[in-house]
Amino acid sequence: MVDFILQFNPVMQAFIATLFTWGVTAAGAALVFFTRAVNQKLMDCMLGFAAGVMIAASFWSLLAPGIAMAEQLGHTPWLTAVIGFMGGGIFMRLTDKFLPHLHPGLSVDKSEGVKTSWQRSTLLVLAITMHNIPEGLAVGVAFGAVAAGLPSATIGGAIALAIGIGIQNFPEGTAVSMPLKREGMSNGKSFLLGQASGMVEPIAGVLGALFVLKMQHVLPYALCFAAGSMIFVVVEELIPESQREYKHIDIVTMATMTGFSVMMILDVALG
Repeated sequence: MVDFILQFNPVMQAFIATLFTWGVTAAGAALVFFTRAVNQKLMDCMLGFAAGVMIAASFWSLLAPGIAMAEQLGHTPWLTAVIGFMGGGIFMRLTDKFLPHLHPGLSVDKSEGVKTSWQRSTLLVLAITMHNIPEGLAVGVAFGAVAAGLPSATIGGAIALAIGIGIQNFPEGTAVSMPLKREGMSNGKSFLLGQASGMVEPIAGVLGALFVLKMQHVLPYALCFAAGSMIFVVVEELIPESQREYKHIDIVTMATMTGFSVMMILDVALG
């Protein structure tokens, strides 16, 4: 896989990697063709697993390299990390406040953001799309960082990040498509809307890679920004949704730790 990716320039590498993450979102959405419903306990565990992957990716693939790069470039490492990390969280908070969206499992009257008359299906897709933006951005920035030639950025680490985000995208596609099917929407339309939430990742990935290639001096900030954005999504959405059924909380917590371990193994082994 590494040799295949190295054939391309960093922007194309980011595009290919985020096409993969989008494809896994589509695979998750495709469950509507094979089953009428996903067991809630299993769904909660998948979301918990996804949360663990994102937490690990935020540190191993984004924050740690960002801090190392800041030091190599002569920045104050802790200040760079805080500015970038909190900047990512603030960006997601503002997006969450103003973009209309609806978390899976909730009624339309509990939609967040600016009030709108948009359909439930649109609001569900926007909820997942909203946090696919920092995921795509993170992959793009990771591949752009490799092109910068700094020792703390490796092609293996960038690939590990893409694989990890792809794995955790599977339950996200399911989380959109299955509720739509239960509400009477056809399999085809439920699938199309479920996978549509991942379409933003290739766009964000390409933009992230282009940005850091043009402005390499902000690369440490960009990595920490992506980490902050992802942690916001985990704490604000994935963990609360995975633990809504309190009786599953222990096994979901173990699923979260398993997701963290899988991503840590990927990053350490490939990075």
